[in-house]
Amino acid sequence: MKRRDLLKNMSAIPVFGAFAGSAKLLPLTDGSAQAAAGAKDYFKELGIRTFINAAGTYTFMTGSLMRDEVMSAINYASKEYVLLDELQDKVGQRIAKLLRCEYATVTSGAAAAMTLGAAGVLTGMDEKKVAQLPFLEGSGMKTEVIMQKAHDIAYAHALKNVGLKVIYIETKEELEKTISDKTALMYFLNANNFDGKIQVEEYLRIAQAHGIPTMIDCAADVPPVENLFKYTAMGYDLVCFSGGKGIRGPQSAGLLLGRKKYIEAGRLSAPPRGNTIGRGLKVNKEEILGMLVALETYLGTDHDKEWKMWEAQIKLISDAVKSVSGVETKVVVPPVANHIPTLHISWDPKKIPATAAEVREKLRSGNPSIEVADGANQHTFNVTTWMLVPGQEKIVATQLKKVLTEKALSEAHG
Repeated sequence: MKRRDLLKNMSAIPVFGAFAGSAKLLPLTDGSAQAAAGAKDYFKELGIRTFINAAGTYTFMTGSLMRDEVMSAINYASKEYVLLDELQDKVGQRIAKLLRCEYATVTSGAAAAMTLGAAGVLTGMDEKKVAQLPFLEGSGMKTEVIMQKAHDIAYAHALKNVGLKVIYIETKEELEKTISDKTALMYFLNANNFDGKIQVEEYLRIAQAHGIPTMIDCAADVPPVENLFKYTAMGYDLVCFSGGKGIRGPQSAGLLLGRKKYIEAGRLSAPPRGNTIGRGLKVNKEEILGMLVALETYLGTDHDKEWKMWEAQIKLISDAVKSVSGVETKVVVPPVANHIPTLHISWDPKKIPATAAEVREKLRSGNPSIEVADGANQHTFNVTTWMLVPGQEKIVATQLKKVLTEKALSEAHG
């Protein structure tokens, strides 16, 4: 696509981000960003492709873009020394107050929150047990974590890191029979709430009736903002969030919220301590402060206004692609994880003889490069707008229409 065509279709996009200290990133008319005069274009020098993210907060796509307020906090923290434990104490206290929970700490992502939370349940404040993880046999520590089969995802490996054996169940009756004196923890994957036979509140009630600590994995479950308060208020002992998704904190940061006795114990397995299961789960002072500021900024956001903006952006893209013969669209809002307006784009393969993989590759190799998300089959893909820089939705709409039209014309000229 020619720059002049894009320029004609776009309004001015606000300056965003921070780069290389005080340098600003300026959006170009092709939707990419370049450093202000005097700053190096590091990615270009390395030969790394940058792209417009119309897919979502995927780790392999490096999550989200941090807001200016977060980068200011990171830059500030990079110029001073503090004691790591003191910073975690003070930031944890502030976060707990903001989110109305008993205790909190910043972790190196949601998976790290799961590992450290489980470690805290197992060891308590016993430093000898802390040093024994992940070797539980003969330690006096419990050895099993229970989860529903429908909640078994790759990220649950974070619980195996502490040495726990996962016991899978499906029904309430199985759960009741499985709980034993070996049960250390009951884990719940919030994103799969409606996939399992036991839902979030009933699972908690059963655990509490048996005196078993509970953990809920809410990694990608913001928005809505209410989820930051909901599950600790419900009674879950440990609640885990990613920091670099909807909250737009550092990609390598996360939140562990809940009971003070478990989180304090979990921190005994975290840096700066060395002989621990969590030594490699370091989160630096810049990320800790950045995570706090990201959370404060997110809580202060006008979420209704933001939602309306996403809906308008989705409509713009939908209207553009539906003008291509054979294309259909549907707007879906997932009930739990990634709870944002999501555009499902599909097409009649007789009119547009291309697979989703071919369309995605065409978008990826274009200028600007655009990433979209997988769809349900080979003739559909999904688009979200919540990770776009405002204005980029126009580029996405134009490019999607262009690529789909080209594929349709290739059939017409057969």
